[in-house]
Amino acid sequence: MTIIQQHPTTEKESMHRFAHKAMATVFELFIVHPDNQYARSAAWEAFRLVDRLEQDISRFIPNSDISRINSLASGDSTRISPDTFECLVQCSQLYAATSGAFDISVGHYIQAWLTPDKMLRQPTADELAFARNHTGLQHIELDENQFLVRVIEGPMFLDLGGFGKGYAVDKMAELLKDWELANFFIHSGSSSVLAVGNQPGENGWRISIHSPFDDQPLVEQRILLNEAMSSSGLEKGHHIIDPRTGRPLERERAVWTCAPSAGIADGLSTAFMIMTHNEIHSLCCDNPAIKAMILTHTETATEQHFYGNWK
Repeated sequence: MTIIQQHPTTEKESMHRFAHKAMATVFELFIVHPDNQYARSAAWEAFRLVDRLEQDISRFIPNSDISRINSLASGDSTRISPDTFECLVQCSQLYAATSGAFDISVGHYIQAWLTPDKMLRQPTADELAFARNHTGLQHIELDENQFLVRVIEGPMFLDLGGFGKGYAVDKMAELLKDWELANFFIHSGSSSVLAVGNQPGENGWRISIHSPFDDQPLVEQRILLNEAMSSSGLEKGHHIIDPRTGRPLERERAVWTCAPSAGIADGLSTAFMIMTHNEIHSLCCDNPAIKAMILTHTETATEQHFYGNWK
């Protein structure tokens, strides 16, 4: 399943395309500007920013902020970078807004239920009890004055995989706007995108939405204008853990979420995999800038649902 930017006519000299590997994916950036060298310089500054963020927020880097938080015992604290702190604040807000469906502390449950190659295993009662007692962002405290994180019930297992790439896209957009660029498109591995201004010949940026289900490969095309979109999907053989129940999801569902920022869209696309249709409807009604499309797949049919002002 992908969100794919419809490539504009590359013959136009004002369109410049750049790519960079980071965070286990490829970030791609399209910039509309008459000066290729200026666009290139801005793009590589944005990619350098992503590399710096990865050093802070990746749990796979031993001395990253997230790794140090995960190594804290109960009652211990550590100082982190302002960007990582902002990440955790936004994740905490999403945790509250989704009643715990979005939870970056679900790592212990993932370890309990999944093998390293993402196949289901049967955890022991002790493993599930340990995960239950160490999951939930209520177990950390954030001190905004000193950028300190204190763990109340450790060890925690934070993983920003469902938020970090979108957050990186947002920070790239801030930098590009500082460079006075008004028309650009960013994606991180095609699953999270942010469209600012217009591509040549369009009022916005044209994308295609593809389904992971064989009976409906191309869902629709749409125009994104100054907003972000993220996607998540669950097919047979792939598993998402519901942090509210501590159990894997078994349904087959695909989600596309639009929001003002890529980080929020990224987090909500994960949460909407877990939340009920009534919960999603209520959240979109309370937040007019949020909208979503969901495909629910069964052996006999694929149902399509829209929330918020999707059309």
